[in-house]
Amino acid sequence: MTRGLFITGTDTGVGKTMLGVALLRALVAAGWSAIGMKPVAAGRAEGEALNGDVAALVAAGNVAAPLADVNPYSFERPMAPHLAARAEGMTIDLDRIGAAYARLARLAEVVVVEGAGGVLVPLGPGTQMLDIPARLDLSVVLVVGIRLGCLNHALLTAQALGLRGIRVTGWVANRIDPAMREGDANVASLAERLSAPLVADIGWHRAGPRSVRLECAALARLGFSRRVAGIGVCPPSDPC
Repeated sequence: MTRGLFITGTDTGVGKTMLGVALLRALVAAGWSAIGMKPVAAGRAEGEALNGDVAALVAAGNVAAPLADVNPYSFERPMAPHLAARAEGMTIDLDRIGAAYARLARLAEVVVVEGAGGVLVPLGPGTQMLDIPARLDLSVVLVVGIRLGCLNHALLTAQALGLRGIRVTGWVANRIDPAMREGDANVASLAERLSAPLVADIGWHRAGPRSVRLECAALARLGFSRRVAGIGVCPPSDPC
């Protein structure tokens, strides 16, 4: 049976794609067939036919699939999804996204689905980003950008998901602000208050966004074993 995970974040630019790519690479290295999906993408670089986040997810997986299923909605302008859709005279249809996900699920053992923005970002009249994991029946991995305000943003996000009955299966601390005071204390405060386990704590790097490798212990926290002789989880110190 195919398993799916939905990656969301406390805001835009907190590392959802970075985590999605790292998770896909780790799954592939651990012996799973895995594919990424970004149901809604808004913003393409000049001269590019493909959104950068989508391209990164495609490159990280090991299953080929039609781009229309990997990214059912791709908008040129970098703006909120409902506004981007309206600007292009389109409506974001959850049934279309659900059908695309079902086709991907027939091709891969794991589908990693990346959201856009946060969980309450509007998709259209009466619909929000969290309607996607609800529609697809997916648990969520929450990326928390560790900066001033992250406690409120993370706890509100978890509360919004919980009110919809959507399970947060793990969370990732991404230290995006090198000048943040008491970063360790903030991560510890979230670990005390979020019911899901801390999957990874990603440190800031002066080079900016970069490739991150997840250890197999991170996969294990999300319920994935490494396929060594068919069974088993690799040692926590062994990067996938």
